[in-house]
Amino acid sequence: MADRVSASIVIGGSLSASAYTELVALISDEGLSTEWDGEAFAPHHRAVGRPLSLYPHEVAWGRFEALENWCLLHDVPFARWSGGYGGQWGPERVVQRSDGTLTSYAVTEDDIVVIPQEVLETLGSFEATLAHFAAADFTVPPLVVEGDLPQFGVSTESTLDAERLPHVE
Repeated sequence: MADRVSASIVIGGSLSASAYTELVALISDEGLSTEWDGEAFAPHHRAVGRPLSLYPHEVAWGRFEALENWCLLHDVPFARWSGGYGGQWGPERVVQRSDGTLTSYAVTEDDIVVIPQEVLETLGSFEATLAHFAAADFTVPPLVVEGDLPQFGVSTESTLDAERLPHVE
C-alpha cells in the first residue's frame, strides 16, 4: 500500500486546445480540484490568464506521476509541493521550468524553503545560497490555451511569460 500525503501542483505554459484536453484527462484521473476538498476539476474551472493550481489529499508518495511525466514530456512548467511522511521523506517542492529537468527543494509543511546543512556546505557562498532560494521561488507562468485571447479578452500582458515558452500541440 502506498504512503499518502497532501500535495498541490501549479501548472503553466502555452497549450493547444487538444493538449489542454489531454491535460484535463490527466487531472481528472488524479482526482484533483482547484481547492482543498473541492469538487472534481472540470475544464471551466480554469482561471484564464493565471497558472492552474490544483489540490488533493491522499496522494500516493506525494507525486502526480502521470501528470508530471506528461508535463516533462511536453516541456510544461510546474511547481509541486508535497507534505512529508514521518520516517520516510520530508516535505518538498519540485520545480520544472520547461527545460525537461526536475529540481527538488526541501521545504517545511507550510512550503517555506529550507536548506539542509549538507546542501548549504556545497553551495559555498552567500550569493549561491540566495540563488538557491531564488531558483526555488519559481513563478509558474499563466496557463494559456489556444483561443483564450480572442474568446476571453485576456490582456497580452498577463500571458507574456507563457507566450515565451514552447507551444504544446
